[in-house]
Amino acid sequence: MAHSEKEQFLQAWEKEYQTTLKVFKAYPAARADLRPHPKSPTASELAWRMVGEESLFINGVINGQINFSGQPAAPSTLGEILQTYEKNHKEWTAKLRGVPDDVLNRNIKFMVAPKTPGDVRSGDILWFFLMDTIHHRGQFSVYLRMADGKVPSIYGPSGDEPWM
Repeated sequence: MAHSEKEQFLQAWEKEYQTTLKVFKAYPAARADLRPHPKSPTASELAWRMVGEESLFINGVINGQINFSGQPAAPSTLGEILQTYEKNHKEWTAKLRGVPDDVLNRNIKFMVAPKTPGDVRSGDILWFFLMDTIHHRGQFSVYLRMADGKVPSIYGPSGDEPWM
């Protein structure tokens, strides 16, 4: 049986959420201030960006408008960021499940180039958000290695979690 695009997204998002959660939980909290380069965010800032983007994009698609202003301040610890991530993910998943499938076909304003907003299909924005989260998780896994944490399996074995 074919699944709707919304259901396909929800399945992919849940799978990636579980992997991201595993990477977050592996990060040593004492190294939350790790900043690998002056232009890079700290580990906790990067984690909070990922948590905030989930709320930003899912809320934006549901409400028909991406609002980059007024993002909440980051919690003070990685543990609190992780708790917020788990709580928000459950809430946003339930909210997205509750909207009609055709919400993914409406256009909303989103950046299509530097300083250039354009009309973008909501479903495409959701997939963009998911790929962006995967990108940031890849960054975070490098931080994890630099912080002497054990990198879990993400899409296959890692140096710390071999499969053979």
